[in-house]
Amino acid sequence: MSLLKRGNVWWAYFYSEGIRHQYSTGTANRKQAETIENKLKQEVNDRRFQIVQTDPAMTFGELAARFLASGSVRPHHIYHLKFLLPFFADTAVLRVTKSLADEFRKARQAGNKAIKDATINRDLSVLRHVLYWGVDEQLLAANPLARLKMARERRTRRQVLSLAEEQSLLGAAQGHLYGMVILALDSGMRRGEITSQLWEDIDFSQKILYVTHSKTPEGESREIPLTDRLHEYLLANRKSKGLVISFKDRHVRIVKRTWKTALKHAALRPIRFHDLRHTFNTRLMEAGVLQEIRMALMGHSSGSKVHSIYTHIELPAKRKAIRMLEEWVKQQQQDSQKQEIENASTERERSQTERTETSTGSATGQAGT
Repeated sequence: MSLLKRGNVWWAYFYSEGIRHQYSTGTANRKQAETIENKLKQEVNDRRFQIVQTDPAMTFGELAARFLASGSVRPHHIYHLKFLLPFFADTAVLRVTKSLADEFRKARQAGNKAIKDATINRDLSVLRHVLYWGVDEQLLAANPLARLKMARERRTRRQVLSLAEEQSLLGAAQGHLYGMVILALDSGMRRGEITSQLWEDIDFSQKILYVTHSKTPEGESREIPLTDRLHEYLLANRKSKGLVISFKDRHVRIVKRTWKTALKHAALRPIRFHDLRHTFNTRLMEAGVLQEIRMALMGHSSGSKVHSIYTHIELPAKRKAIRMLEEWVKQQQQDSQKQEIENASTERERSQTERTETSTGSATGQAGT
């Protein structure tokens, strides 16, 4: 039987050239599901022989529905489609043009004056991605937005935590957030990488963390030597398997409320959790670590060009970079303590001078009397 009802929706299952295909028909009606199944089988057969049968009446909403049912969707696709679908859903795919994309940009900005060009660029990138998916699936002959130029994005200042702010934040962070802060500051991992990290991918004997899951292919399974502080924290909370960071044994997905509470208790300026990653990178740079090594530790590619490749950095170079980071932090702490002592000494001398002058003035006044 090629149709199976899951919940209240019929799903189509069939084989083509030994490959198993499964699709949601999106309907609870059996007859409609059978019609959709036959159409899906025909489409798979057409793709097999590279026959493109473009439906001129297909709307972007219909294309997006197929994209969502394909199983190749990521969370950020779903997020941006929430803004794309109200504008493009009823528009025929063949009528999605660059001028229409410009209209979408103006409509987004009209609805929210504070929205940035970078945010709308991410929306349009997802729109273009869905259209490319349609081309790959033989649903479209070409992507009408293939050469769409994005608006120039203004560079924003990336905030970096000072060592004093770091101590205040760690003092206010509780539970799983405390571990997330240390991981971000001492490894430069992204929030999603931190919350997906498994104990099985930490080598305590070699003091190395292998990133379990990354946003980018370059960052997948990269090796990061552990700082002494991070090694001690992980060792103290060590488990045989499972998530390193969890809340009540469940995956941590949202930290916005906990993060804002920690900032409030630490009396810190508004900063993002992602700024901890920038702090790690900036400290490495100030410690004298080369750009290529910083990129390798953070899971960046060696450039923005299409054919750029991941720069391979040997483990000893990474270990040296982490040692340089620790030495830099230690030196900064020593300089800060030295400055505090000097300030305290200066304050004592000033207070002593004021007391002496007050005492001398009083004595002079009494002698005059």
